[in-house]
Amino acid sequence: MTDGSRQDWLQAAAASVLAGWIRLCLKTMRWTEENRAAAERVWASGGGVVVCFWHSRIALSAACWPLDGRAQEPRALISRSRDGQFFAGVAGKLGFPAIRGSSGKATRKGVKEKGGAAAFRDVLRWIRDGGGVAITPDGPRGPVERMGEGPVLLARVSRVPVLLVGLAGRPAIRLGTWDKAVVPLPFAKGAIVWSDAFTVGEVDDAAAEAAAWGERLKALTRRAEALVA
Repeated sequence: MTDGSRQDWLQAAAASVLAGWIRLCLKTMRWTEENRAAAERVWASGGGVVVCFWHSRIALSAACWPLDGRAQEPRALISRSRDGQFFAGVAGKLGFPAIRGSSGKATRKGVKEKGGAAAFRDVLRWIRDGGGVAITPDGPRGPVERMGEGPVLLARVSRVPVLLVGLAGRPAIRLGTWDKAVVPLPFAKGAIVWSDAFTVGEVDDAAAEAAAWGERLKALTRRAEALVA
């Protein structure tokens, strides 16, 4: 076995272990939910949807989307980095196959990141066909809880509804990563707070619009954290 294949095998094994741990934790956590009805209306519509939550909440995110046919089939937009490869493996095992790329550097004039333009087209095609896509708008490298312009551009072009989701778990492990990622523990308290769904028309200032979305998502996340305090 070559060094590369050995590393790939170890990464795949680690992704399986982490996915199994997350699945156990999410199943045993005691969940509090707010504004679920807004999400249910989107699920029942059968149309495409963009879902945003912060990068630090990836390990909690599978709890906010049904995988039993009641909602749109989801995809996760995950960066093309090596770390992204690992998280793509975890997400796939949790029922969220990945579209590889990043929305963080998308602008009105295009998508700057290598591979980003192709990912943007793939996501656009997916949601226009009635799928759901999960985006961490401060990923893949931050700054923490700062919304990039990519989701705004995607929503403007696609005209599909957007749901912002605040997620929290306590007690939880906080990793030493750039985003201080939250890893749940079994039988912990968890909270999910959905925004009302909204659509985007013409946007004069994508950066200002992204900043406004970011403040809303921060507020939802802080509300989720208060629910588990």
